[in-house]
Amino acid sequence: MEARNRALPDWMTRIRTRQIVLPRFQRHEAWSHGQIASLLNTVLKELPAGAILTLEVGENQPFLSRPIAGAPEHGENIVEHLLDGQQRLTSFWRTLNDQYEDRTYLVRIEADEDLELPYYATSIARYEKGGERYPLWVNSPADLWDRKYIPVSLLRPDSEAELNFKDWAKSASKGDMDCLLEINDIGNKLRNKFSIFNIPFLSLPVTTKPEVALDVFIQMNTSSSPLTPFDIVVAQIEASSGKSLHGYIEELKKDVPSLSRYNDPRDIVLAVAALVENKIPSKGTYLSSEFASNFDSNWEIIKTGIKKAVSFLADEKILDSRRLPSDVVVYVLASIWGVSDEGLDKEGEIRVILRKYIWRAFFTDRYDRTTNGRAFSDYKELYSLIKTGQGKPEIFDENQYPIAGIEEFKSSSWPKRRDRLARAVLAISLKSGGFDFADGAPASYDNIQTREYHHIFPQAWLKEKHFKDYEINRALNCALISWRTNRNISAKTPSDYVSERMEASSLGISEVERRLESHLIPVDYLMNDNYEDFLNERARLIEQVAKKLCSGQIVEGKL
Repeated sequence: MEARNRALPDWMTRIRTRQIVLPRFQRHEAWSHGQIASLLNTVLKELPAGAILTLEVGENQPFLSRPIAGAPEHGENIVEHLLDGQQRLTSFWRTLNDQYEDRTYLVRIEADEDLELPYYATSIARYEKGGERYPLWVNSPADLWDRKYIPVSLLRPDSEAELNFKDWAKSASKGDMDCLLEINDIGNKLRNKFSIFNIPFLSLPVTTKPEVALDVFIQMNTSSSPLTPFDIVVAQIEASSGKSLHGYIEELKKDVPSLSRYNDPRDIVLAVAALVENKIPSKGTYLSSEFASNFDSNWEIIKTGIKKAVSFLADEKILDSRRLPSDVVVYVLASIWGVSDEGLDKEGEIRVILRKYIWRAFFTDRYDRTTNGRAFSDYKELYSLIKTGQGKPEIFDENQYPIAGIEEFKSSSWPKRRDRLARAVLAISLKSGGFDFADGAPASYDNIQTREYHHIFPQAWLKEKHFKDYEINRALNCALISWRTNRNISAKTPSDYVSERMEASSLGISEVERRLESHLIPVDYLMNDNYEDFLNERARLIEQVAKKLCSGQIVEGKL
């Protein structure tokens, strides 16, 4: 590795001619306008901006690449990949070329005591209206100078910007020679600061192996801004196959648009890829060269499995991540579906096994700790059972992992919180439709986002009865209904609002009862206005259905 110096004009030329580009695995722009202004002030104060890391490129690029944001996509032969320093060079390029649509960067000719400068860099927010870019005064050289501003783009260290500055100074001075001399004097000093500004860099030679370059990239980035496992795997897969993991993810999002309902697609893909490789879904696995080298060949299995897993969750009325009791099941489901046979009786058998698996994952404490290791174990044991019909997965062991019972259901907390059992209770209450009390619409992903967590026995009414918050905010006292219905119920007693619904419905009492029962709400106990009796009965109904689901039975319709 060799340390060198390079002036800002040379960096700008290499960006403009596309001699230096970014490896495609690099993150995109991330700096705020405040950070960008701070970088510009570093130039004005003639302070160092830190070293940059590059990789020399020979006849063939070691990685897929893309231009720096805003730079030309075509140009001369690529001679360097920028491994570290993207934010700095991008900020210089875009400010000096006035490429930010929402900001204009300016130098204010005014003393700043904190910076100890007679001028400082700042920015003005911009917006479009009626074909004009506002505020309008930023477009006028005279108005800018009246406010003692000079555009940063005029300080770009090249001959074109120098000519533009001279024209701008003439317009800004409005024919006043003394003013023109002042502007030119200040402008020349500022332009000189950008012309002589040096940005040192470390250069990896062209003989550097891609995997070595990636190691350096990871180490340098991790030391200042920790990368996620996904960021690192992007680099590893680029090195192994020359393909972009971002491209895989975008392909998956198009094929399975509902995937993001359940978790970050990147996390799902990595975990499923690990399990399909017969490895624990962990950072250690993701960083291995074997994981990266096998990813491309496993991609169709991963994609197929995820697509079928999402469909399976929707069939089971698990509608999104906010209602998902345990996100680990998504990884195991997708991995199993990816390597399983399709169609007819065999697929039916798989559905029974996986239904039993997910509901036992929800109603036992199997995943309350060491989730990665247990997900790996469950994947292997379920896969063996499906392929051979032999064995009993540990999660199916009733003695080791008993299903939650009535007392546990009664004490489970409010399902809006990230509580496995509370969300499991809510999931069961949606299993046969979760029809709205008033409009009768079944729960679906299209309307679940606008539904509210309703207290079946109203909170205010229970507080009047001296129940404590933890007794009121229980999963058994919750139902997802539309916000309009929730507002209408307010603090009415259960028997009152149910009676109102029955009177208001032209379809009769049985229809209102059907809607309530679709949430596993015992109507008779609700009408008695007895909270404790209601909790006991609803817990009994939940337990009854939970046991059926945990045995793999299909539970649909009236429960």
